[in-house]
Amino acid sequence: MLSERNRQILSSTRESVTHKFAITGYEGYLTVGLFDDGRPGEIFIKMSKEGSTLSGLIQGFCRSFSISLQYGMPIKDAVSRFKGMRFEPSGSTTNPRIPHATSILDYIACYLEDEFVTKPAEESTPRLAG
Repeated sequence: MLSERNRQILSSTRESVTHKFAITGYEGYLTVGLFDDGRPGEIFIKMSKEGSTLSGLIQGFCRSFSISLQYGMPIKDAVSRFKGMRFEPSGSTTNPRIPHATSILDYIACYLEDEFVTKPAEESTPRLAG
């Protein structure tokens, strides 16, 4: 059983990244709250169709995802659980780095992977002079 002692809490004032996205006309904003060391510690998704069933389910997902991160689930593992999920809305996106998503959760997983799993590895790789 998990206890509150095992949960890492984010600082009261923290850095975050906010990203606007759209998947086949469904617009939303993803905000990722960061621990002091730059790791994601919480996510919030605000969908343009507030009050809809989709919006409510997305809020529940955000809470669960955030709590998982705060109890120590690595972002890479969290991403692997949601990448490739298929449900509507799906289709083309406004992000050239992620041109197609099979669902909102797939898009969020791909974005988190791109920003917090792939990029840090790329940034730490020495560039060859050429």
